[in-house]
Amino acid sequence: MSNATKQQFKRVWFITGASRGLGALIAQAALDDGNAVVAAGRNVEAIIERFGESPALLPVKLDVTDEQQAKAATAAAVAKFGRIDVLINNAGFGLLAAVEESSDADVRRMYDTNVFGLLTVTRAVLPVMRKQRSGHVINVSSIGGYRSAAGFGVYCSTKFAVEGITEALHAELKPLGIHATVVEPGYFRTDFLDASSLVVGNEIIDDYDQTSGNVRRFAVGLNHNQPGDPQKLAKALVVLVDAPTPPQRLPLGTDTLKAIAEKNAYVAVETETWKALSASTDFPV
Repeated sequence: MSNATKQQFKRVWFITGASRGLGALIAQAALDDGNAVVAAGRNVEAIIERFGESPALLPVKLDVTDEQQAKAATAAAVAKFGRIDVLINNAGFGLLAAVEESSDADVRRMYDTNVFGLLTVTRAVLPVMRKQRSGHVINVSSIGGYRSAAGFGVYCSTKFAVEGITEALHAELKPLGIHATVVEPGYFRTDFLDASSLVVGNEIIDDYDQTSGNVRRFAVGLNHNQPGDPQKLAKALVVLVDAPTPPQRLPLGTDTLKAIAEKNAYVAVETETWKALSASTDFPV
């Protein structure tokens, strides 16, 4: 493939979990903006069926927990387009259960995808961006990555991990000309609360009925009635990528903005209340 062909696109986006949901919408928004897209997912046939064939699209099979597949997908992207400018770590799923109700198998499977899978793909793509001395890593977190909640505690813990990883990446990559941003969507009208994206714990403990139990019941009514517009979220990521100085964090949705403000206020009050004890643990000056 000639260099002219490789450079005809605005940017090259690599998107995980691109076969459905937010990943597919982000892929479409990137394509509509004149970018090339490496659409990665476990179901390549679904990607082809949704987007059809295009010189701007490279569907690749990728289970993010498979290091060899991540390296192969990265190599295929570079072979076709010559570079990777944007990495969207979108693949992931949720778990609805109290912490004690969360089975070891469900927790480990979720961490394998939401945290270790994100790291696997990021490690595969970063050598390309470092060589370019440019790029933008965008990790999809959640409103639950900033503020945890009953019923989603273990899921939120995976997103807390994503937040911490992204903060470090932001510091490590900035001197190399590479940006890192963690995106924090609130509740958007996608399939996240469907069985395809959300595991509901099998064990129900009556003592948690008024906490995680209430959340289980609330989720049923909220499903497909969420306040956030996923099409607008996808377009917002295009704006983010175009920004000359992108933020380290980007909350999306008024519910996320509200949750951040409430947590910051709570932390400020609690810190002030316990400040004397906190400060008492230093050696005398």
